[in-house]
Amino acid sequence: MKKIIVAMSGASGLLLGKSLVACLASSVTLKAQPLELHLIISEGMRRVAAHEGGAGLETLEEIKSLAHAVHDPADLAAPMAGGSWRHDGMVVCPCSMSSLAAIANGCGTNLIHRAADVCLKERFPLILAVRETPLSRVHLANMLAASDAGAVIMPPVPAFYAGLSTLEEAARHFSVRIMDQLGLKGPEIRRWGA
Repeated sequence: MKKIIVAMSGASGLLLGKSLVACLASSVTLKAQPLELHLIISEGMRRVAAHEGGAGLETLEEIKSLAHAVHDPADLAAPMAGGSWRHDGMVVCPCSMSSLAAIANGCGTNLIHRAADVCLKERFPLILAVRETPLSRVHLANMLAASDAGAVIMPPVPAFYAGLSTLEEAARHFSVRIMDQLGLKGPEIRRWGA
C-alpha cells in the first residue's frame, strides 16, 4: 500500500488541497493502487479557510474525513518526522512562501517543515504547489534552493488547452498532474495532444 502525505499550509488555495485529497481518495485511485493518506493542516490554512468561501472551515472537516490519519502540525514526534518511517511522497498544496522558505533553508518549526526536510534528506518525492504572485527575488531564490535540494516546484497553473470552464475543473486537472509526479493513477483528464 502506498503512503502519501498531503500538507496544506497557509496560502490561499483551499480548493487546491480539497481537490488533491479528493482525487487521491477517489475510488478510481483506490481501485488502481491502494493508498494510505496522511494529512497535515497548518494553523495558517485554518485561518485562510475561514476567509475562502462561506464554508471554508466545514470544507476542512470534509477534507479531514477523507484521510486515513490527520496529524497535528505541532507534533514533531509524528511518524513522518523521522526518516525511518517509509512513505511514497509528500505534497504541500497549497504551499505558502513562509513554508517554502522554511523547507528550502532547513529551518522549519512545525511538522510540515520537518516532514518535508525528511523527504529531502531521504530522497522521497516532495512536491511544492507554491502560491504567490508576483514573485520576489527571495521567493525565486527559495524555489531554486528547494529544487536544487530535490523538491519539485509545481505552481498551480491552469492548463488552458484542456477546455476547463470552472475553478473546480482546473483544480482537478492540476491534482491529477500532481498524481502523475507521484506515479499514481488518477481520474481521467484531457491531456495535451489527446
